[in-house]
Amino acid sequence: MEKNKLQFRVATKEDAEALLAIYAPYVEKTAITFEYEVPSIEEFRCRIQETLKKYPYLVAEKNGKIVGYAYAGAFHARPAYDWAVETSIYVSELQKGEGIGKALYKALEEQLSRQHILNLNACIAYPEIEDEHLNKDSVRFHTHLGYRMVGEFYQCGYKFDRWYNMVWMEKHIGAHPSNPAKVIWFSEL
Repeated sequence: MEKNKLQFRVATKEDAEALLAIYAPYVEKTAITFEYEVPSIEEFRCRIQETLKKYPYLVAEKNGKIVGYAYAGAFHARPAYDWAVETSIYVSELQKGEGIGKALYKALEEQLSRQHILNLNACIAYPEIEDEHLNKDSVRFHTHLGYRMVGEFYQCGYKFDRWYNMVWMEKHIGAHPSNPAKVIWFSEL
């Protein structure tokens, strides 16, 4: 394998510990996630397995080490929303700024496109004023990837003794025909 080359693959439940090592600092030090407690490894395994029933859950590896992950989930449970997903991405604190996030999202989009997904939605914590727990980098990142702001909820998340806003950003990755192809769940590909 070429040194420093980024590789992508589908996550397995055995990856839970490595993924949790990436996610834990986001929970403990940031308002990027509104989760207060770091989930257990078992809980994380269950999240991975549950996601993979319908949606991709991808990991990025560099030199054999997991450096980031991205996945999709249901935008809403009702079947009329099947063509829309919510996307999430986390990159190791030590690997930010290396293009991993962009490449990982591209790989995720390719998988979702194969499933006939048309809309990608990102729910992003957003500060009125940037602070040590949250900046506007995620919104800038998503904008750079072609997402656009479609909504903002004010002071809806409380973490680290302060209120944060939440924004929705959206990206269309396909045309919206009057008779769209049926969505294929990831486990059926």
